[in-house]
Amino acid sequence: MNVYSLVGSSIKATVLAAVCLLSLSACVTSTETVFTEEASPEKTLERRLSLARQYIGNGNWEDAKRNLQLAVEIDPNSAEVHEAFALVYQSTGEYELAEESYKAAIKLRSHFSRARNNYAAFLFSQERYQEAEIQLEYVVKDTLYSSRPQAFINLGLCRLKLFNPQGAEEAFVRSLAMNPKNTIPLLEVAQLRFDADDVNSANRYYQSYRQNIRQQSPRALWLGIRIAQQLGDRNAEGSYVLALSSLHPDSLEYQAYLRAMNGDG
Repeated sequence: MNVYSLVGSSIKATVLAAVCLLSLSACVTSTETVFTEEASPEKTLERRLSLARQYIGNGNWEDAKRNLQLAVEIDPNSAEVHEAFALVYQSTGEYELAEESYKAAIKLRSHFSRARNNYAAFLFSQERYQEAEIQLEYVVKDTLYSSRPQAFINLGLCRLKLFNPQGAEEAFVRSLAMNPKNTIPLLEVAQLRFDADDVNSANRYYQSYRQNIRQQSPRALWLGIRIAQQLGDRNAEGSYVLALSSLHPDSLEYQAYLRAMNGDG
């Protein structure tokens, strides 16, 4: 389903939740008449779970819960059903029930990487960063998990919140080894290298970020300005300043630039 100095910036829990659920349909195209014919419990469970996921995709929490309740009656030991319940409860603000359901899913299947990643997203949203990090350290060990590059990003974001820039950079670099065009770790590593006074490396990551993003965020432009200043690249600095002032005139980053130019900070 479908969370930036780094620790003090606007990292959102939504970043972590980017791989929160399997792809969901935009609308529910299935009808529940599929259950009128006799089917095996396994097939019925699969159909109930599929319907619930579609309802979750539509934000139809009551019908999702109804189908999940029917599913859990068929198989109370289905980790997928408990994970889906957790996503519903998390979305409706029933956080204690969400956590119980995440824990049940993981207890039933300890190597359920998607559930652990989603549980980490939940913990991150609750500002329980150390617990989220523990879950993600399990996830990134699963070499067959299709969303492993994103899990490394999530781990890096957790470590930023835990004031561990070295560990964060290691996680981001691992993610980039799998997907070198992902703009989230590119920008994070550029910022980390800049904070470490490694301006040349910061610029390399920043330029890669620029090549893979349509429009830069205020944070990215402000970083670009400072890198260009350090490198003495007046043309690049002027270009980034123009973009920041015209596209994001009310941003905190533009105010920081103005203060810096006035000698106020």
